Amino acid sequence: MPPIDDHYDELLASVRARFGKVTKDKPSLFTTRTSALYQVFLDAVPIELRQVNNCSVCRHFVNRYGGLVIVGSDGKARPALWDPETAPEPYKSAIRALAKVVAEAPIDGVFLSDEKVWGTPRTGDWEHIAVTPSKDLLHKPTVIKTNPQIMAEKRHDHETLLRGLEAFPIDIVKQAHSLLSTESLYRSEAVLGVAKWLLELHETRAATKNSRARDNLTWLAVARAPAGFCHVRSSMIGTLLEDLAAGMPFAEVKSRFAAKMHPLQYQRPQAAPTAGNLARAEKIVEALKSAGAMERRFARLGDIETLWVPKNAKPKEQKAGVFDHLKSAAKIAVDVDVPPVTMTWEKFQRTVLPEAESIEFFVPKSNQSYIGMVTAKHADAPPILQWDFEDRRNRVSSYVYAGGSPPARWNLKPDVYHPVTAIALQPWMWNPKKVLTHHGVGVIFILKDARDRDYKQGAGFFPGYLRSEYHEIRSTMEAYAQNAVVEGKDTAEACGISLVKGSTWNLDFRVTSKGGMRVVYRLDRWD
Repeated sequence: MPPIDDHYDELLASVRARFGKVTKDKPSLFTTRTSALYQVFLDAVPIELRQVNNCSVCRHFVNRYGGLVIVGSDGKARPALWDPETAPEPYKSAIRALAKVVAEAPIDGVFLSDEKVWGTPRTGDWEHIAVTPSKDLLHKPTVIKTNPQIMAEKRHDHETLLRGLEAFPIDIVKQAHSLLSTESLYRSEAVLGVAKWLLELHETRAATKNSRARDNLTWLAVARAPAGFCHVRSSMIGTLLEDLAAGMPFAEVKSRFAAKMHPLQYQRPQAAPTAGNLARAEKIVEALKSAGAMERRFARLGDIETLWVPKNAKPKEQKAGVFDHLKSAAKIAVDVDVPPVTMTWEKFQRTVLPEAESIEFFVPKSNQSYIGMVTAKHADAPPILQWDFEDRRNRVSSYVYAGGSPPARWNLKPDVYHPVTAIALQPWMWNPKKVLTHHGVGVIFILKDARDRDYKQGAGFFPGYLRSEYHEIRSTMEAYAQNAVVEGKDTAEACGISLVKGSTWNLDFRVTSKGGMRVVYRLDRWD
């Protein structure tokens, strides 16, 4: 009797083709609540093929990976491996049975793996069902958390998010989003992102009539959510939603929100670290090899990414010319005798900055948001900040004093114009592909010879700036930061005045443009 042509090679090709097709756009993968999938497969293949397909290697693959699905924008779950239309004829019924069971099963988790091959393609002379994921599908575990641990956290995030959605209906979330969007709440930009995300999820769920599709879309949101977004009730958005749900007057809501968003309170532990947290911190820092990264120094101009520097700034090594004094005489500035021109930062950046030869800041007597920038002491220190990436290093962070600080503290004289040596955005805004606006939106005018004269200790970083690996030990990191000493305050070159979106400034800057024309601009707000 001739051997049976089981078209097994075509089945393997069909599975690989299906997987490549549905994962080409790097979707999130999800596990489903299925069991004994390989038995479903065996029960549906022709009787004459069951014995030859009774393979422990293939059984392991199908039971482990066979329940994987992707979720479309319509909320429909689609099997990642099974396509009855492309399966060879002897296996069509079996693949159709698998696809039906998997598509109808509830999602129960986000799937993450760093294995370069899923399954065992060959043992001896036998080929088996297996797929090779693209590099974009692989999820590298952290040094402190395995992929199974991260998957367990995602399941917890899902449960937490569902409780938040139930506790705060869409109308309350709309109200919160509206208040945050109009910038009527202090430092609203730090919370606006999660409010927008939560509102969009509410609206997506409300527009989806099928309950299974709603559940799937919720899982999709969990898979894509930035760190902390799913923890609605225990975050600042939760406290705002609770106050709105309680029907508090706007004045009280605004006051309570401002108190909680105060820099000395927001995302900063208020209790000393426990012995257990200290021990855990030692293990995490050792695993991340980041002990040296916590040593900080005050930043210099070469450490920062600038939007603008004076056009006539000469490199330090440039030799003075014999006729330089004549160049200076030819560029006598001419003041325009008009009141300060009031404009927003965005218009100033767009229309004035490109032609500015030099800029000076008029230092008021009053306290202002003077700012210092610090960076890693060691250039080879691993990233600890959220905006510091291996492929685009940025070790710089900034600090201000709550309530502002007087000019004398920063080596500045009041009631005079002080040279601006550079203009930069806040450090977390330097990477155009990964701008972290939840930390706030702001610009910094670096001032010549400005430095924090009274600095003693602390301010190297804030726990809210750190990468997610440090979240569970933030009380220890806070205690460390408060007591650590940032080096090099007397050689600091990146201190100045901070202008933050959402507040009113009314600060004067004297700009000398091409041709020596000098005009005073009063910057009143961001946009």
